[in-house]
Amino acid sequence: MSELTKTAVTPSTHTAPPARFSHGVRKGNILQVAGQVGFLPAVPGQPPTPAGPTLREQTLQTLANVQAVLEAGGASWEDAVMIRVYLTDTGHFTEFNEIYNAFFAGLTQPPAARTTVYVGLPGGLLVEIDALAVLG
Repeated sequence: MSELTKTAVTPSTHTAPPARFSHGVRKGNILQVAGQVGFLPAVPGQPPTPAGPTLREQTLQTLANVQAVLEAGGASWEDAVMIRVYLTDTGHFTEFNEIYNAFFAGLTQPPAARTTVYVGLPGGLLVEIDALAVLG
């Protein structure tokens, strides 16, 4: 892959985005993962389905979806340098951090920098996460 080539990254578990963007884009050793939500893996002919109504269910699926894009782009969580979290409810911050800390407990390198903001999301979605990774 040329250092100047920009490549779209779409795991087989993901549906086509609802607008003209990529789930991930890799250029050189940089991989940007677009905001992912807690949809279960895609089923052909069916609309996207949230993992469940709870913050825990949606957060774990969202992290799995980000991880799928990272892996499809040749990266892992160890390569992540920035993670942005979008929550719909300020009351979810403490619970989210508990889930997040447990998920990343096995990292061997320093964790990524993180920003958390509060937003509105459609259709009962509670969390969205994106990531920026720099590959070795």
